[in-house]
Amino acid sequence: HRRVGGRHRARQKGGAKLAAAALIVVAAAGAAYGFRAEIRKLIRKEPAVVATPLPAPSGTPTPATTTAAPEPSPTRGRLVVHGTGDVNLDPDYIPAFRTHGYAHAWSGLGGLFERDHLTIVNLECAASKLGSAIPKDFTFRCDPEALPAAKRAGVEVANLGNNHSGDFGKDALLDSRRNLRRAGIEPVGAGKDERQATRPALFDLEGWRVAVLGFGGIVPEPGWIAGPNHPGMADGDDIAKMTDAVRRAKRQADVVFVTIHWGVELDTEPRPDDIERAHAMIEAGADAIFGHHAHRLQPMAVYRDRPIFWGLGNFVWPATSEAGATTAVARVVVTPEGRIRGKLLPARIESHGHPVLVR
Repeated sequence: HRRVGGRHRARQKGGAKLAAAALIVVAAAGAAYGFRAEIRKLIRKEPAVVATPLPAPSGTPTPATTTAAPEPSPTRGRLVVHGTGDVNLDPDYIPAFRTHGYAHAWSGLGGLFERDHLTIVNLECAASKLGSAIPKDFTFRCDPEALPAAKRAGVEVANLGNNHSGDFGKDALLDSRRNLRRAGIEPVGAGKDERQATRPALFDLEGWRVAVLGFGGIVPEPGWIAGPNHPGMADGDDIAKMTDAVRRAKRQADVVFVTIHWGVELDTEPRPDDIERAHAMIEAGADAIFGHHAHRLQPMAVYRDRPIFWGLGNFVWPATSEAGATTAVARVVVTPEGRIRGKLLPARIESHGHPVLVR
């Protein structure tokens, strides 16, 4: 039962074998799914779509036995949702932001996230000026002023269920939630207590009600997990709690997405415990899972017709090795009839903090 980890290697060279393995994953994925052609389709001009968050539920969730499922919409449209791996907006870690501004993080994507319905990222830093660094090998903080650029680029949801959102203490963690919401980005995966940390972000999109949940399975020190009366991240190791949160979200929404920080750094394939978690969440009602933490791109799988992106690698991150710079955007399409399809759109971190779609 893995509960510790999360060291980042600031100058990891990766080695020829790791670089080759990551490139093989991308090459195989491209051959299987025709990603380059898909990117050309995605970058065509499409009308902008605004995702409007619904008010967060209040009070204790109604028991399942008395909660009706959402009423089906008479007209439902096609949904396009994107998910990414690790996003780090710390200018001390990525000094390019001081030179080029925070929009530099998103300028290589051709407006991809502006044209979809929902974009979900894993924010791997405290978005707050509060607190002081806790004793860890790597601590990341970004100025809240970095968040409006992310919102303008089309980011609507940020996962704080990871091993860096609490790097500057609990006050900074909760301040990060507030700052994200002020910027128009919904925080998931962490909160003032367990209930808030496992509460979904809810959206009404194209006749669908969509829920997004965040979890973190990488625990760098005791007290990182949210409890009944203390702040922290949503527990990404406890299958019973995770599936309960998914079931509660499914009672409120038609479609449920999960973004989760898990796995082992530098792995290029999922571990058995994370496969168990993913399958359990899909059986509970999750419709797609976006994984991250390994800092290496991992393949997509399908379980019960639902896509699982085991590891989306680095995204807005330093380009310190070929393997670490090889990444992708997860794309999920929900058809009007409710069919769900997943694809990987290949990308590369061409310079520090600057991912670019591969055409």
